[in-house]
Amino acid sequence: MTKLRSISIQPDGKTALFQGGAYDGQANQYLWDNGYVGTTGACDCVGMMGPGLGGGHGRMEGSYGLIADNLVNINAVLADGSEVVVNDTSNADLFWAMRGAGHNFAAVTSFEMKIYPKGLDTWHYHNYYWTQDKLEAVFEAMNKFHDHGKTPVKMGVNYGGFWWNANVSDTEPSMYWVFGYAGAAEEAEELLEPFNAIPAAASDQGDVPYPQIASRQGTGVNETLCAPSRKHIFSTAGLIEYNITIEREIYHTFAQMVERYPDLKTTHIVHEGYSTEAVQKVPSDSTAYPLRNDTLLMFFDAVIPDNGRITRVTKKWAAEVRGLWNAGQPQRKPSTYVNYAAGDESLESMYGYEPWRLSRLRSLKAKFDPHNRFRYYNPIIRDGGHPGSYGPLVNATQS
Repeated sequence: MTKLRSISIQPDGKTALFQGGAYDGQANQYLWDNGYVGTTGACDCVGMMGPGLGGGHGRMEGSYGLIADNLVNINAVLADGSEVVVNDTSNADLFWAMRGAGHNFAAVTSFEMKIYPKGLDTWHYHNYYWTQDKLEAVFEAMNKFHDHGKTPVKMGVNYGGFWWNANVSDTEPSMYWVFGYAGAAEEAEELLEPFNAIPAAASDQGDVPYPQIASRQGTGVNETLCAPSRKHIFSTAGLIEYNITIEREIYHTFAQMVERYPDLKTTHIVHEGYSTEAVQKVPSDSTAYPLRNDTLLMFFDAVIPDNGRITRVTKKWAAEVRGLWNAGQPQRKPSTYVNYAAGDESLESMYGYEPWRLSRLRSLKAKFDPHNRFRYYNPIIRDGGHPGSYGPLVNATQS
């Protein structure tokens, strides 16, 4: 896909055509230079369509929805090699499935997506760095700020959590949080007053064109997160509110783990919060994406050496952190954003607990990929089975 990266704005200025290998940073810069924005992911080095097939969170979702919500046409190749056009009128059932579970069905060679006039010249960012004694105050302020999905629409993204930052403390993990606002500094800082009131070890802020916001907040193409050939161990959970007692326990386990295994200092325990107004307005049954009620997205990410013992220890820890997040919301079933899934979660947590969802996906799988070729990443048909028998699949290759 790296050779398929062209982008062209369509004559009506309402959509753009992207080849399958177009990536976030490239798309943001191209659209901005031509007076537009679009729904990409939040990390510049990530391809658009990978996240888009599983939903696609990003800084624009409060205003315009997920990447998947903005797809109007998909050109794809099925497992049998045939080319198909997928949209509301051509293969409409596959179009439903591709927006949330698309990696189970086809390879996307190009796609057409809605775009929007940029409408402003700069975004405001404010990054905070706190010592761990501010943990309770920060999460209390975050719960009030998000208010169960009422995050201000223009506050496109905020994320942060626990990491090891020697500039803040050499002896314990510290906290960071970054905010990105689609508007003027004065408007943003009024919303951020509760966080400005929490004494920070350091902070920085500024106003930049939208394509630069990622690099100012650690997700630019040249930032550590995008470094190639590194081993990541991860886990995830979806929340509607932070359990502050649980967050303190997770912090405590982080400090303990690094004391025992110094290689784990590179771990980030991330709490992603997006404005979700436009996401929640999309009817839940209109796409295969099942998690429109999740308003907070957790992400445990440990970058570790390729060492068997450390790998085993870190996987166990990642699962424990995920378990703590889920235990902190006992009134809800666990939910798993499929693009962050480790693969040991239940299919229902990834693709939806309503029985009709997996039933419909399996029926479509039998129709469009009967030999289960597309089963490499979090497949809806597990153990190499095919949609008809769920038994072992012989002489099939993974796609």
